[in-house]
Amino acid sequence: MENNTLRPQDIPAIAKRRKRALIFPFVTIFFIASAIALLLPPIYKSSSTILIEDQEIPAEYIQTTVTSLVEKRLQEIKQKIMSTTRLQEIIDRYELYTDLKKNRTSEEIIDKMRDDIALELISAEVVDKRTGRNTNATVAFTLSYEGKNDPVKVQRVASVLASLYLDENIKVRERQVREASVFFEEEKNRIEQSIHGVETAISAFKEQHLNELPELIQMHLQDIHSTEINIERSMEQLRGFKEREAYLLAQIGQVSPQMADQEKLSLLKLELNRLTALYSEQYPDIVHLKKEIAEIERNQPGGSAREASSGGGKPTNPAFITLNSQLSSVRAEIASARQQMATYEGHINKLRGYIRAAPVVEQEYRKLLMERDSLKRKYDDLMQKLMEAQVAQGLEKGQKGERFTLIDPALLPEKPYKPNRLILFLIGIVLGMGCSIGLTVLLELSDDTIHDAVSFNTATRIPVLSVIPYIYNESERRVHKKRYAMAYGVGAAVLVLTPLLFHFLVMDLYIFWAKVMRNLNL
Repeated sequence: MENNTLRPQDIPAIAKRRKRALIFPFVTIFFIASAIALLLPPIYKSSSTILIEDQEIPAEYIQTTVTSLVEKRLQEIKQKIMSTTRLQEIIDRYELYTDLKKNRTSEEIIDKMRDDIALELISAEVVDKRTGRNTNATVAFTLSYEGKNDPVKVQRVASVLASLYLDENIKVRERQVREASVFFEEEKNRIEQSIHGVETAISAFKEQHLNELPELIQMHLQDIHSTEINIERSMEQLRGFKEREAYLLAQIGQVSPQMADQEKLSLLKLELNRLTALYSEQYPDIVHLKKEIAEIERNQPGGSAREASSGGGKPTNPAFITLNSQLSSVRAEIASARQQMATYEGHINKLRGYIRAAPVVEQEYRKLLMERDSLKRKYDDLMQKLMEAQVAQGLEKGQKGERFTLIDPALLPEKPYKPNRLILFLIGIVLGMGCSIGLTVLLELSDDTIHDAVSFNTATRIPVLSVIPYIYNESERRVHKKRYAMAYGVGAAVLVLTPLLFHFLVMDLYIFWAKVMRNLNL
């Protein structure tokens, strides 16, 4: 049979011919979808909306020590609340999932409750204070719980979960600021002990290297310079003393220790002549010399007759005694000058030893000073951070920092959240119609039977003179009656179920329309 173009007047004939292919798939799928929509238990859902508020005091004045992102903190709180212990307490308190306790383990029930709890973040476009650009930030989140059959329990569980999030956020923030304060306090104490240890080491080092410290180098150099000047002065004095010694030795070599009266008289006369040339006769020394000369001449007449004994006794020559005394004094001065110079040179050597050891000492000393200064800077920084952490701790205790605020508490659900029976009914209708039409088209495309005169004429090119209708016999009539009875039964069932289905459809449409109008008013 050749393919013919479908004409509009052929559709009623096809529908009449394929009425079973059109009716039975549609009715079957529709009743299955309706049964599913009616038999599924109602699931209620209750949600709470929690606002994330910024801290009341500007961050320029008080910096909080809670630096984690709110998204990360929410995930941490979620993991704590979704722990097995917490969820098991809620399940036992409100007697949840009693129908599952018979054939499922506790882990499976807790996993089912985790699936029933949903956390949805609410973001908004805000201006970033640091960059000045628009960015998406989490400003709130919705926490919901869904359960079967009992909306009161669902509402209570949702309220409990919201309270747990609020309480856990306060605990997390207080714990973080408390741990920060404790950490800074412990670090401050440790740095104090380290500073004390370094100060003790510096004191011991100074005591051990008292004269080798780098800050004393300049004083040592000045001391060396003044000591060298003293050495030069001592050397000049020593040279003078040596010259004096040589002079006195030459004088002593010319004077005899034992002096004769005649020699003494000659010396006195020489001295008198010298003084007479300089002074007048009334000069006291001249008068004294004249008396002494007159006495010697009176006591020793013919003075040259007696000679002083040349024996080696005690020196009697006053000049010799005077010169010898002066020589001893000069030699003592020479010894003292040499001793002083040796002392000066030893002092200079000691100072130079201090200066030579100063670089090594300075390196170790600077290392200790650098360690002390570094510890002090760290200590000051820790003190500042500790004060900020203590202020932040007070901020969190007063709940003046970032906090969660319940702005939309969990309400008692008035209608099931799912299943959406309206959608299931519509899906059953659309799917049933699609299957019926698809099966009808498939049967028509695979059927080569000629059903009317037009198709016969088109296929054979033979004109049709008349059409004889099909005549049913008695057995075929009984079969048709049974089919009609079955069709009537199905129709009656449809009439019985239609009010119930209509009720659900109307209620779902009414609730949907109410939501739309409420959103439009918002």
